[in-house]
Amino acid sequence: MIVVYTNQKISPGKKSIFLAGPTPRKKEVPSWRLKAIKILKEKDFDGVVYIPENPSGGIVDNLVERSLWERKALAAATVILFWIPRQFPDLPAFTTNVEFGYWLHTKKIIYGRPDNAKKIKYLDWLYQHDYNKKPFNNLNDLITEAIKMANRK
Repeated sequence: MIVVYTNQKISPGKKSIFLAGPTPRKKEVPSWRLKAIKILKEKDFDGVVYIPENPSGGIVDNLVERSLWERKALAAATVILFWIPRQFPDLPAFTTNVEFGYWLHTKKIIYGRPDNAKKIKYLDWLYQHDYNKKPFNNLNDLITEAIKMANRK
């Protein structure tokens, strides 16, 4: 598995999963992506994983630079995995809402959130309406299905 962080080289055409969802803005809030990377390794995913964070965690400060990289990585990804553990104030996921809507039509999204996530009813409805699937409520199961999707492409 190759892990690619913000502003690192994107590999178009390679089997890949983009880990989309809220990014912690404070160092004391752990990123959910650490657990996702661990699960992907345990499941022997053999593709590229795009992580829209610094290798040390958190976001790249330059909005334009960060956004351009994310857009290219999202376009290159075989699968866009949305995990939205929305909690206020630490993980509001406002940008995630926009990205979810923007990429929904690509049919390469897989979506989940924990049962205690806040303000996700509309995202649930969109996903069910457009994909005819229920959102996952378990990160492990979501990743298992994302790997299957990536392997089918």
